[in-house]
Amino acid sequence: MANVPMDPCQNPSSPFYLHPSDNPGMKLVSDQFDGKNYNDWKRSIMISLSAKNKLGFIDGTIAKPAITDVHCKAWERCNSMMTSWLLGVLDQELARSVLYFTSAKEIWDNLAERFGQASGTTMFALLQALHDTKQGTDSVSSYFTKMKMLWDQIDSVDPLPSCGSCDCDGRKLVKSQDDRRLIDFLMKLNEGFDILRGSILIMSPLPTIAHVY
Repeated sequence: MANVPMDPCQNPSSPFYLHPSDNPGMKLVSDQFDGKNYNDWKRSIMISLSAKNKLGFIDGTIAKPAITDVHCKAWERCNSMMTSWLLGVLDQELARSVLYFTSAKEIWDNLAERFGQASGTTMFALLQALHDTKQGTDSVSSYFTKMKMLWDQIDSVDPLPSCGSCDCDGRKLVKSQDDRRLIDFLMKLNEGFDILRGSILIMSPLPTIAHVY
């Protein structure tokens, strides 16, 4: 007897699979997106969708099959679920502005076009926040976390260019950036760290930020 292929809707490894607990009212992330901190929100959504094997529905790798394809209905079902999930993590005004798009990918692309572009205003705000961040009354752990969050946001808005002309893969750029961030981190530590700071700064090459922390 020939083996009958498993229905992809029933196969947990298939992107067309929906778990019995999946429902239109499920929240992918705890906070609704209101137009601010787009890159943080995007990253959280992508982690959630990756865990559910559904990234292909927003990045275009799982396109809608032809109407005659046996997977067409499964795609439409997953697309409707994904659309509900995205609408559920947008505030009311934003949700209404994308309500009539026919696919989750169209919603995703529209939000990226509106909020994902780097702007001078965004970079100014991030760099100003980074400039103003000092240890103060924070523990080293809290201070480092604040700096790390700002660095990550800056990287998402203005990533380093990759080098396509040699084999260095931008390692020199990354090292230069890491050294500057290490010095910035050390400069804003409280005076009680003066001796330790001096010991670190005379090292050659400079250690990584993670090692120093």
